[in-house]
Amino acid sequence: MEKVVSENKSPFATEPIGRLILKFAIPCVISLLVNSLYNIVDQIFIGWGVGYLGNGATNVVFPITIIALALSLMIGDGGAAYLSLKLGEGDIQSAKKGVGNAIVMVTVVSIVLLAVFLIFLNPILNLFGATDALRTYALQYGSIIGIGLPFMMIPAAINSMIRADGSPKYAMFSMILGAVINTVFDPIFIFIFGMGVRGAAIATVMGQVATFLMSVIYVFRFKTFRFDASAFRIRLKTCGKVLSLGISSFITQIAITIVMALSNNLLVAYGAQSVYGSEIPLTAMGIVMKVNQILISILVGISTGAQPIIGYNYGSKNFLRVRKAFDIAVVASEIVAIIAFLIFQFAPMSVVSLFGSEEGLYNEFAVLSFRIFLLLCPLTGFQTVMAIYLQAIGKPVKSALLSLSRQIIFFVPTVIILPMFLGVTGVLWTGPVADGLAFLFSLILLIYERRQLKEEPAAA
Repeated sequence: MEKVVSENKSPFATEPIGRLILKFAIPCVISLLVNSLYNIVDQIFIGWGVGYLGNGATNVVFPITIIALALSLMIGDGGAAYLSLKLGEGDIQSAKKGVGNAIVMVTVVSIVLLAVFLIFLNPILNLFGATDALRTYALQYGSIIGIGLPFMMIPAAINSMIRADGSPKYAMFSMILGAVINTVFDPIFIFIFGMGVRGAAIATVMGQVATFLMSVIYVFRFKTFRFDASAFRIRLKTCGKVLSLGISSFITQIAITIVMALSNNLLVAYGAQSVYGSEIPLTAMGIVMKVNQILISILVGISTGAQPIIGYNYGSKNFLRVRKAFDIAVVASEIVAIIAFLIFQFAPMSVVSLFGSEEGLYNEFAVLSFRIFLLLCPLTGFQTVMAIYLQAIGKPVKSALLSLSRQIIFFVPTVIILPMFLGVTGVLWTGPVADGLAFLFSLILLIYERRQLKEEPAAA
């Protein structure tokens, strides 16, 4: 077995924790933000160039990209966690095999998903709440986005492992390049060439291709090892371990899809019984979900920035540094979440107005959505860090259970029950109820894990 010459030479074992988290978290946050902003940028330009029906169509297509992201992050984050743990143990050969198998898996899965979505696009859009008024726009946008799925999924997975390899800035710049291309060509295709939602989708795929090319180039220049053909030979045991370590990331993302599908259909049904109609609640809540995804991206970025530090030191049994990294990540995440809360509660129209010039009932429901649905968003910072922490220390089952608690276990029954009594606003109140219950559950898990993590003498 190939071993690292000296574990203590790794910066994960020696550099100050705060500086390390800053070094890894900032590029990670930017990378994830850029990924979230792809769809946000489309919505902003579509809102001004097509109108809120065009935005409603992108909201219906959005769960498709979340499913794709869920699968790529399960493989990529799992590969990154496997890489960090094996480097901490000094087992470079296994680390190499884990990354190689992850790259093969995400390539195969992305191609299969592309075929499935293009063949079954129309029934899939129905599942996610497409109405007759939105269907034409959704088909135009979704067919092109579907073609670009491999160019989104493969770099999303590889970038997680690039960060774990110690090159967070490279991952960041690959994402920024794609975002810049998307942002530049969106208005050109929409306003100059009059291509509407098709133009927005084409610009998105162009940006994804650029990020894909940069990610593939890095595969041949990994820092910790050099690939050989054997690394890409599929090993079921290695694949199983990678997927188990990334299952929390998958559940977090796929749960968003389930939540959006259920919420969209309930918003359409109960909205039709209200003064707002079906399309206004669907479009407004889609914007809230995507803006909230920006907050989640920042929180996940901070947590993921701490992940290789936690994973490496847990693997080398330096538990003091594990605890310090967790504590710093929690404090940073809570600061961000509280700032977001203040914006959502006291200046929601400043966010709503970015997505087009609407008025009346649309603005009224959009403001209501931000204030109610994201009422307890400060609690999500702690939940997010706790889920990534459990993933980093090799406890994927607990991490998956925590991720499931907010999005499925607490959210689904609540979103079904509350609208029966509160109508369309009952869907909005589901957010704070689920956030509060999930916070209590994550707090119980933290208390248990802190008792289990017995501190051993180690350098800080």
